[in-house]
Amino acid sequence: MGKIVVTTFSSLDGVVQAPGGEDFKYQNWSFEFDRGADGEKYKEDEAFRAEALLIGRKTYEGFASAWPNYEGELADKYNGMPKYVVSSTLKDPSWNNTRVLAGDVREEVARLKKEVAGEIQVPGSIQLAQELIAADLVDEIHLMIFPVILGTGRKLFGETPDKTTWRLTQSLTVGEGVLITDFQRNR
Repeated sequence: MGKIVVTTFSSLDGVVQAPGGEDFKYQNWSFEFDRGADGEKYKEDEAFRAEALLIGRKTYEGFASAWPNYEGELADKYNGMPKYVVSSTLKDPSWNNTRVLAGDVREEVARLKKEVAGEIQVPGSIQLAQELIAADLVDEIHLMIFPVILGTGRKLFGETPDKTTWRLTQSLTVGEGVLITDFQRNR
């Protein structure tokens, strides 16, 4: 059985919008900080653990326009692995090995967890991640927290239907004060 792992960059005030792109007041804000060799290794190791990506349409468009242009082991991983895009508008995905999930998100993801063994990573994809958290379908949350307060922007955590508890499984400071925290859902 698969597990859903949300992985995202966050500011100190919880903003996850546009850390590396998108039209936003502080576009690419995460690139202002050096994650250092340990931070880069963490993100690379995390990516290689993924069996599949589960992403929203906007994140898909960004990834699909970038990753096919890169070469190397990580690019081969992203370009070859199964990708599931939650979208009601995307009909014909061009990125290799991509399937569109257009039905009920909760049902589709619950089924996907049964079909895919291993980590199904949700990078970015704010709206999708929020919906999965609210539906209690997320098993782990990986946050790379950057030492900046943005004061504006979309946040990962909003209101949810109920309280859930999580256990800190890793905490590590890398580079220029970037904090990596991994949490696992208590079940």
